[in-house]
Amino acid sequence: MRPLLWLSLLGCTDKTETNNATETDPCEGAAAFADCLHPTMAPEYYVEQAHLYFNTMDTAEDRSIHPEYSELVARWEWPPWLLLTAFGYDNIMSTDTLLRAYPSTIPERDCRFFEEQPFARCRVVFFYDDPDHEGRGCPIYEEFAFNDAGEMTFIEAWSDLPGHLPMTEEDTWAEGENVTRLSTRIPGLGTADGRIDLESAEMEAATAADPDVADFVYRANNWLETWSETYAASGDDLWERGCGW
Repeated sequence: MRPLLWLSLLGCTDKTETNNATETDPCEGAAAFADCLHPTMAPEYYVEQAHLYFNTMDTAEDRSIHPEYSELVARWEWPPWLLLTAFGYDNIMSTDTLLRAYPSTIPERDCRFFEEQPFARCRVVFFYDDPDHEGRGCPIYEEFAFNDAGEMTFIEAWSDLPGHLPMTEEDTWAEGENVTRLSTRIPGLGTADGRIDLESAEMEAATAADPDVADFVYRANNWLETWSETYAASGDDLWERGCGW
């Protein structure tokens, strides 16, 4: 007699079968995180989009051509930078223009494609046309998440200095486990359109479990106010801390 039939006659069920029936796929539905998605474009596409992003801040490039931003694109810059510095297409376009008040070039760039989100990751050095910077570069590590349409949904940046990065020194491109990034903890970024819903039940659950997600939602609901407050409180030594001068 087959084992499953024998168990059923005794009023029992197979444990493996029961577990499989009750398990849910975390990549299904509105709770999906960004790392649920797979690339839909050629590797070169994601690298080009990353370069276009930096071009908008580089006086040596055509700053009028921007990446394919999603409608609710977000940019999160970890301390000592200013956390949520843009939320939504119109806001990121406005801040891209605002940054032109701080002319810079970004001649040192290493942007690469990765099979897992974030699909594009870059190590770059900004050089600002500002006497206070004295020609010194500011190293940044930055990651870019995309939806299935190839639109940039989440931008995440760190000072590329020890003590600020999300990974260990040996993990050059943050491919290991226990990388502290936000893009793979926000519900909705793993759906096909990568749309963030600040009021969803899935987001409410995430904010209750994750203080970083809760901070993101708070700032996204008060974007300009929280950005202004964070900038005002950043201190005169912001560049020294972030750039290592």
